[in-house]
Amino acid sequence: MKILVTGSNGFFGRNLVENLKNIRDGKDRTHPELKIDEIYEYDINNTEAELDRFCSDCDFVFNLAGVNRPQNQAEFMQGNFGFASTLLEALKRHHNACPVMLSSSIQATLIGRYDSEYGRSKRAGEDLFFNYAEETAAKVLVYRFPNMFGKWCRPNYNSAVATFCNNIANDLPIQINDRSTVLELVYIDDLVDEMICALEGKPHRCDYDSLTPIQSESGRFCYVPITHKVTLGEIADLLYEFHDQPKTLLMPEIPKYSFEKKLYSTYLSYLPKEKICFPLKMNTDSRGSFTELLKTENCGQFSVNISKPGITKGQHWHNTKWEFFIVVSGHGLIQERKIGMDEVLEFEVSGDKIKAVHMLPGYTHNIINLSDTEDLVTLMWANEQFDPDKPDTFGEKV
Repeated sequence: MKILVTGSNGFFGRNLVENLKNIRDGKDRTHPELKIDEIYEYDINNTEAELDRFCSDCDFVFNLAGVNRPQNQAEFMQGNFGFASTLLEALKRHHNACPVMLSSSIQATLIGRYDSEYGRSKRAGEDLFFNYAEETAAKVLVYRFPNMFGKWCRPNYNSAVATFCNNIANDLPIQINDRSTVLELVYIDDLVDEMICALEGKPHRCDYDSLTPIQSESGRFCYVPITHKVTLGEIADLLYEFHDQPKTLLMPEIPKYSFEKKLYSTYLSYLPKEKICFPLKMNTDSRGSFTELLKTENCGQFSVNISKPGITKGQHWHNTKWEFFIVVSGHGLIQERKIGMDEVLEFEVSGDKIKAVHMLPGYTHNIINLSDTEDLVTLMWANEQFDPDKPDTFGEKV
């Protein structure tokens, strides 16, 4: 299959093209049946002759080209409707009735605040595509996208999320006129997933009830089934939480498929070089060191312990707290004894054969570096964050 992507250098285009390349090059194992032979990338720097050649040869078109922030309002119609006309005329000239996808906007509804020159240009493009389908019997896939967000989106342009991510990551101020303003957002990976579905002939189709897509197998439009509605205030609060994570070590809740998970990934893509790496506080003494790595709200914390040769650490027990000790380098011995009993449980551990050992509630425990020359490095996970006011830790030798 040969695919034409117009607007290939834009935010949407770059993400789509790179993922199509992964499929073409056999790097994406989630679409084993989809074979891509060629990807034609068309953007503002290409010539009409190149567009003509691409249209003569392609098997599918993603038309993402368009104008968002022109010098004057008239450029909306020229850049959106005008280019769509040029594209479809080229396809007709070569009698190429391959499927064509159109990147439109929810603003094409012209409802309420969406009644704008931009919205009218998008609506005209939609009508043009539907007329083209009737004339040529080609399959058209018209998507009305809400606001998009994700990696590589240009800040200070037409995305509040991109601007907020960029500014907060770089310690710049943001401006919010109304924290309660609700945005409907589509994440770039969800959008690309839908484009792959479209390429495989499985787009999600719908009709519209005002601004709401209503799923329908025979629907005139197509849509991305996963979007998120969130306020500007909620976005800003989350981003400041992400910003402070290197200081607090607290990882916010980021459930699978959640907006928080997607926003965090987006935020990280805007970090400047000097923030990609940050120091951790090492608590050191003659025995070695102990460093907290990461804390979570509900799932405990991670730390790393380094014991010098011959050193024993621990010698304490907990009522409720429990831990995993995972030795990743060196050679050691973990001992545990139930409080009030004499039997000692022993577990020899080594970085050569990594295993996880439970530190049981009600058992005093230690970890001994058996080496005379090597440090013992242990990754530790506790089921709760350390609370200095209630440490639940009581000294007792094994």
